Amino acid sequence: MTSDELKSIIRAGLACEHIELEGDGRHWYATIVSPEFEGKRPIARHQRVYATLGQKMHTDEVHALSMKTYTPAEWAAQA
Repeated sequence: MTSDELKSIIRAGLACEHIELEGDGRHWYATIVSPEFEGKRPIARHQRVYATLGQKMHTDEVHALSMKTYTPAEWAAQA
């Protein structure tokens, strides 16, 4: 899987303002900014992203995804 393919899958299931991805096709590191993360704890945010991937996590198309998740306000504070 390519970075663009993975971004498209995540964007199709989650309203994202920003996505950065690095990886080797199986192991990925992501920074994801979404208004859908408002009021959610980190584990709930990660579960929301995993839900967009569905079976791709179970079939090993995406072996590992490490992520940092931010709301738009949190992301703006990072800058």
